[in-house]
Amino acid sequence: MKPEKQPVPFTILLADDDSDDCSFFEEALAKFPIPTQLTFVHDGEQLMKLLTKENTQLPDVLFLDLNMPRKNGFECLSEIRLNRKLDHLIVIMYSTSLEPEVVNQLYKNGAQYFIRKPSEFSEFKRIIQQAITRLTQNLTNEKQGSFPQPDRENFVLTVQNDLIS
Repeated sequence: MKPEKQPVPFTILLADDDSDDCSFFEEALAKFPIPTQLTFVHDGEQLMKLLTKENTQLPDVLFLDLNMPRKNGFECLSEIRLNRKLDHLIVIMYSTSLEPEVVNQLYKNGAQYFIRKPSEFSEFKRIIQQAITRLTQNLTNEKQGSFPQPDRENFVLTVQNDLIS
């Protein structure tokens, strides 16, 4: 009898300088039904160094905080999209801000989604889980390395209007 094959975890890279948000993220994934592997970086320079390191296995998705020290999320997203090794990386931007011009610029710069950080942990947990569920379902259906950006109306993911379902 062959041993059961363990499912490959969905790999997540979280770039966020706020330790509370990192803890919330980790807690949101703790009881998630899909096996996940979470890695943290705490500033933009650390993120880009990790992503561009030779022979680095890229994550399935990058959750990128907009406001970080050393190099902010805008700068990192631009560098990612200009790098041929990274240009197909799925990037979900998130921030406490929901300024329309910021969101529009992130969309133009090629982020797949934008999440406004909810103030309630239960909402934070739900939106993270919904985003990952959507990504895993779409990645199963899409060619590997291909995840199209949604149209602008579906770019901002929220718990209230449940655009993720």
